[in-house]
Amino acid sequence: MSEYALVGDIGGTNARFALVKPGRVELEHIRTLPCADFENLDGAFNAYLAETGVGSVTRACLAFACPVQGEQIRMTNNHWAFNRTAMQQTLGLDQFRLLNDFTAMALGMLHVQPHELIAIGDGESLAGSARLVIGPGTGLGVSALIPAGSEWVPLATEGGHVSFAPTDELEVAVWRSLKDQFGRVSVERILCGQGLVNLYRAIAQYRSLPMPLSQPAEVLAAGLGGDTLAQEVLARFCRILGEQAGDAVLTVGGRGGVYLCGGILPRMADFLRCSAFREGFEAKGRFVDYMGKVPVWLCTAEYPGLLGAAAGLENPMVNG
Repeated sequence: MSEYALVGDIGGTNARFALVKPGRVELEHIRTLPCADFENLDGAFNAYLAETGVGSVTRACLAFACPVQGEQIRMTNNHWAFNRTAMQQTLGLDQFRLLNDFTAMALGMLHVQPHELIAIGDGESLAGSARLVIGPGTGLGVSALIPAGSEWVPLATEGGHVSFAPTDELEVAVWRSLKDQFGRVSVERILCGQGLVNLYRAIAQYRSLPMPLSQPAEVLAAGLGGDTLAQEVLARFCRILGEQAGDAVLTVGGRGGVYLCGGILPRMADFLRCSAFREGFEAKGRFVDYMGKVPVWLCTAEYPGLLGAAAGLENPMVNG
């Protein structure tokens, strides 16, 4: 029998796997596999075990970028879908714990190193208060950490799918453009990789400018490279992220602070620090002073979701 348990962080694009020893969160044999290369979870799971030479495991905790309640699991941003009980049997597992990806991300924040957190503005964490976890990647993930004695309870949410509320004329124009395309405009239509492209097209339309870029990486690179339109898009992306994070802080009472995660933000860390993120974050009318005291940190750790999945194996406050 293997001494290891397997942990995973399954997103819309990639499946990240690692092995951990009982009661530990130190990650070993980390691998990243493209989800598109496999028909379903079991193919990637078994390919990883074969690659590492472990053979088999009997315990696994996997984080998924989708709701994980109930028997039927269907990924939001890729083609994987399975029955929980049937998959557990197929994989030969005694324990098969499933977490929402941002539930795991939240747990992971408790195990990142101080040098992997960059402060965005000022503020000081209020002891005993909730902490928000939010991050744009293939989608927009939202979670929170709620203190419960000596433990933290991670919330499983779909906060990325709340409605987008514009705050000025440009954002109203963006909302109208996206409403014409999608009917309902959630914040994830803007605050994710494809959202960068959606925002780029909407602002180009509003400014009556050509829109030659079509991929998220192109918009990001052009904005960081000084392209005027793409730079405006990144600036507005940061402000809207600040607005949304601020709304979520008010909702959960997140005066313990905000962790910014996901695959996009670490690639534009300097831009984010100099952006209007804090302006949007704090612009809450009568609660501007309240918001000004809330600290925000950009997480640059490479595998926080895997750390959270490892922590989720043993955390008694996690339902999975």
